[in-house]
Amino acid sequence: MKMIIKNGTVYDPLNEINGEKMDICAKDGKIAEEAHGKKIDASGLVVMPGGVDIHTHISGSKVNSGRSLRPEDHRKDVVPKTDVTRSGVGYTVPNTFLTGYRYAQLGYTTVMEAAQAPLGARHTHEELNDIPILDSGVFTLMGNNHFVLKYANDEPEKLKNYVSWLLRASKGYAVKLVNPGGVENWKWGGDVDSLDDQIENYEVTPREVIASLARINDELGLPHSIHLHCNNLGMPGNRDTLVETAGMFTESLGGPGNYETTVETGESTKNRLHLTHVQFNAYGGESWADLSSGAEEVAEVVNKNDNISCDIGQVIFDDVTTMTADGPWQHRLYKLSGKKWNNHDVEMEAGSGIVPYKFKKSNAANAVQWTIGLEVALLVDDPWRVYPTTDHPNAGPFYYYPKMFGWLMSEDLRNEVLEDAPKAASSRSELGSIEREYSLYEIAIATRAGPAKRLGLENKGHLGVGADADVAIYDFDEDNIEKSFSKAKYVIKDGELVVKNGEVVKNKKGKTLWTKTEGEITDEMREDFSKYYTIEMKNYPVSDNYLPREEAINCG
Repeated sequence: MKMIIKNGTVYDPLNEINGEKMDICAKDGKIAEEAHGKKIDASGLVVMPGGVDIHTHISGSKVNSGRSLRPEDHRKDVVPKTDVTRSGVGYTVPNTFLTGYRYAQLGYTTVMEAAQAPLGARHTHEELNDIPILDSGVFTLMGNNHFVLKYANDEPEKLKNYVSWLLRASKGYAVKLVNPGGVENWKWGGDVDSLDDQIENYEVTPREVIASLARINDELGLPHSIHLHCNNLGMPGNRDTLVETAGMFTESLGGPGNYETTVETGESTKNRLHLTHVQFNAYGGESWADLSSGAEEVAEVVNKNDNISCDIGQVIFDDVTTMTADGPWQHRLYKLSGKKWNNHDVEMEAGSGIVPYKFKKSNAANAVQWTIGLEVALLVDDPWRVYPTTDHPNAGPFYYYPKMFGWLMSEDLRNEVLEDAPKAASSRSELGSIEREYSLYEIAIATRAGPAKRLGLENKGHLGVGADADVAIYDFDEDNIEKSFSKAKYVIKDGELVVKNGEVVKNKKGKTLWTKTEGEITDEMREDFSKYYTIEMKNYPVSDNYLPREEAINCG
């Protein structure tokens, strides 16, 4: 397993290489100083580390429910098998095989499933194991967990022990919070309106849950910060009643945009914090009828606080399948859209909802939403702390990333969309006045080096000696950015050629990445578990048999 990539134009930000012509060598799955073996002529081609997606939804019970809910999504995209690849279906929620192939064709080699309920961890890992080529990890939901809510306010050592044990038991990579407290209240027909609302049956608030988990996350030395889906997602105003405006349901007048909750959350902790899909949490206005952008305020809080990173959750004008552990938001979207709906409660831990949707350029609110994600990405000064995502499949399928890169790299391409969109897109956002364009070096930061660094993946996101030999090679044309990134010329995974001329030529297994922590279940926890859970404790943790190829990161 030896390879030399000759004469490529290399972009490797972690090693401060910005468009230098050089050779890259691989040996035994790692980048090496020299090697003698298969040669790939990369003359005139762009060479980058393999892409790293910090936030996507590709496996687990929620994703599988999304597939079941949408048989029409299967029929829309049927991909036949080849001599190398298996067949696949699914336009917005592709099956496991198609997920791996399509990410690889884009030049991505590492992805993070952004939400698993611990109770469903076995299912999540089974599906991750079934996804070809990609290395992957999963974030464990904790923001509405019984033990977290019980210990968050007054018993930090018990909470620390539990968080550590739960990560190991679920083979999770990072701590995930979704609408902390709101999903627990949803089990009783409610939600939370602010960071200081009381959570039902617990003497604790969302602010205290976030602060406690952020502090403990850093005390444990976990590789990634807490990964936070903020409260009040998708809420341009308060939600006292539903009124009908211009033939569509809209939230009632009378409240601040949800960007204020996001800003307040960001300013409330000095521990490491990652804000997820901030497009959905950067809304101004008092209702959907006058939705406006709060991107400037959200970008400002990221710019002012080096401890904060974010991903954008960029809207794509197309069919999507919204799916999130934020059950109350999904119910509101069901009411707003009139589409079919799936809701699921996970005992003691989490919940979820699924609603099909279509973002339309002709819809004023959707057009404003489209501007917001790009605004955040362009207004955050430091590309090391803002990462292009679509919150797949919520705001768009991941294979639209190349279109998003085009918008980030070209003011003209953004303005073409603005010219075709309703006037609200220009009048209620500042996107049209932003001249900044990402360079190839900044794209390499935001899609490779930055997320790998933020995730604490020392062997990912760069082409230095000892790194995993994950390499993406593109025939880049600045006049057709989307096409350039849609199908990589070559992709190397662990030193093996897996994509050639945009087609998968080798099917191989990836690794599961998880965080190995200390912490043990206590007698008090066992008692609560026995009293409230419907399964036995011995059947709860994910066994090593579920991780045929793993890479554990020791900490704590």
